Order: sequence, then C-alpha cells, then structure tokens
Amino acid sequence: MAQRTAIIPAGAPAPVAPYSPGLACGGLLFVSGQLPVDPATGTFVEGDMGARARQCLRNVQAVAQAAGADLDRVVKVTVFLTDLADFAAMNAAYGEFFTAPFPARSTIQVAALPLGSNIEIEAIIDLP
Repeated sequence: MAQRTAIIPAGAPAPVAPYSPGLACGGLLFVSGQLPVDPATGTFVEGDMGARARQCLRNVQAVAQAAGADLDRVVKVTVFLTDLADFAAMNAAYGEFFTAPFPARSTIQVAALPLGSNIEIEAIIDLP
C-alpha cells in the first residue's frame, strides 16, 4: 500500500467534516471539494458565480502549493453546481486558471452542497 500523507495548507479554510483538504498518495494529490470560502474570513466570498468559482480554485491551488505543486499539474477537475444555468459564469472564471492542455473535467448539477454553497470544486493533481 502506498504511503498516504494529509495535506493541510496553512491559512486554508478549515474542513467542515472529518476529511483532509488534500491527500497525497502514489504520486497523485487528491484535493477534496473546495467551497468558495475566503480563508481570511472563514465565510463565502461576496459576489457572483465567477467570484465564487475563482475562490474555489484559489483554495484548490493553496492545497496544491502546500504539496509542492501548482494548477499546471492538475489532470482532472470535478465541478459541482446546484444550477447548470451557472455553467457559463463558472466556465469563464475557470478559464482564467488553466491553459492548454486543459485538465479533464466533469461538471455535475447536484441538489445541494455543504453549507448551502452553489459550487464546489475538487481536483486530482500529478505531483512533481
């Protein structure tokens, strides 16, 4: 069995349940779903879906950086939205964080998300 290492970045939003923000195992980093929580305030960022998507991705990036990687090593992203009508705004913000070759991605509409959020983003990252 490969060694598993919890990744908990300094200053990142605290988990809302018993899980690790990231788990490194077998050369990959599995980043738990990140909500649009501003780590400085512990509350959701103000603004529209674009602002919320950006904060989710900044939180993913913080976990990646705590493990010695960055978003350019992301291989798979899953985006959860409570309303697919928000897809275009999320997608525009998402495009600010990634360049070609883009990670594989799934976007899924769900009935509800933790803390009443309307977006959550998780990722799998290839560690250097």
